[in-house]
Amino acid sequence: MKSFLVRLKFSPEDRAEVAEILRNLAEASRREPGCVSYVPHQAEGDPDTVVIFEQYEDDAAEEAHRKSLHFKEYAVNGLYQKMLERHREDLVALF
Repeated sequence: MKSFLVRLKFSPEDRAEVAEILRNLAEASRREPGCVSYVPHQAEGDPDTVVIFEQYEDDAAEEAHRKSLHFKEYAVNGLYQKMLERHREDLVALF
């Protein structure tokens, strides 16, 4: 199982557009065969920071996600064009 968090920072003027992009990206990603969980969050007290919790069955499923048309459309050509900062934190299950 692959689990990680992606923290993204955006400008206040992009909030509505970012929310719509995330809605579309999450819906499409959740339909992927190897996607276990894809949940965008707004950081409490910081409406311009988004944290996405992602889980995939394995490396191949994560790679398929990154190669998908919806990832290219909504992440690469959408969120990545708007983000000010990006940080990924890989997680390891304790049990």
